[in-house]
Amino acid sequence: MKTTEKTAFSPQKHRETVLKSIRFERPDYIPMIFSINSACWNTYPHEALFELMESHPLLFPDFVRPTEPFIPPLSNVCQKDHPYTDDWGCLWTTSMDGICGTVTKHPLTDWADFDSYPIPDPSKCRGIGSIDWEKERRRFADLKAKGHLLSAGLRHGHTFLQLCDIRGYENALFDMQDEEPMLQVLLDKITEFNTYIIKQYVDMDVDIVTYAEDLGMQYGPMLSVDNFRKYIIPCYEKMLKPAKEAGKIVHMHSDGDIRLLVPSIKECGMDVFNLQDLVNGIDWIKENLKDKVCVELDIDRQKITPFGTPKEVEQLIAQEVKTLGSPQGGLMMIYGWYPGVPLENAKALMDAMEKYMFYYS
Repeated sequence: MKTTEKTAFSPQKHRETVLKSIRFERPDYIPMIFSINSACWNTYPHEALFELMESHPLLFPDFVRPTEPFIPPLSNVCQKDHPYTDDWGCLWTTSMDGICGTVTKHPLTDWADFDSYPIPDPSKCRGIGSIDWEKERRRFADLKAKGHLLSAGLRHGHTFLQLCDIRGYENALFDMQDEEPMLQVLLDKITEFNTYIIKQYVDMDVDIVTYAEDLGMQYGPMLSVDNFRKYIIPCYEKMLKPAKEAGKIVHMHSDGDIRLLVPSIKECGMDVFNLQDLVNGIDWIKENLKDKVCVELDIDRQKITPFGTPKEVEQLIAQEVKTLGSPQGGLMMIYGWYPGVPLENAKALMDAMEKYMFYYS
């Protein structure tokens, strides 16, 4: 393993490396992302977090210690004392600032209300908040001029989870089993809304178009393979079409155990697949996805990083890189840090990510 001086990479270098990784074109290093959830700033001493970020410049190349007290930004669905009704009429609540809430009121539990149910306008919103598309175009044009990687797409939970938020999880599954005719009408509306958004970002010439929603539980998927193929895959194919026709990189994500759904998802033609490591199994990922698609591995947040030793954390990253990595590319890694993980384990993970990103250099 070759070591290298730990200096911050430019936006252009990051973009080049990510694209090479996705295209199996021998990247200079394995792209690594360490994301600190906003809730961490209410849990750990700010000084400790600042020191960790400053001492890991490859993971936080643009970090500058704030001179004023730091207040982390909170999205609409992550504010404890502010229930939020999204553009589809779904009410979100959370018990901790920074942690994404859950929908506690579904606006269309009775199909009799469908005719009066308002479908949001994608020219004005993205489903979970308003948007000024002209301003968004200017923002992406500025980023592109500075050499940044451009990645954008749908809100998390864009189709199946959106259906569950609108109807309720049990209702949505019963609709599928009962072959409820109004179900397809609603899915068509959701798909039309989402496709409009995808076309906006394709027109902005983004590098990567993202499609993120969780389909897995701790064991197995949230819906049957048959219903997934019958109702959800056709929506995906329609939404992916503008990106694929424009030659854009298609990035898909799902948390949970999605092994039974992966063959169907692969048929859609994705280029990058973000999925969780231990719940699906590192060896299973190797057998079914390595060298077939670029894997963006979502590093464990349930077992080793919160409850293991720093040495076990380091060993996990080493194992994953050696099992799924290659000098040709095809591997990226990402970690989301949430409260409950010891500071020493977070440091060990940062150290390991900066160390093993150069394993094939």
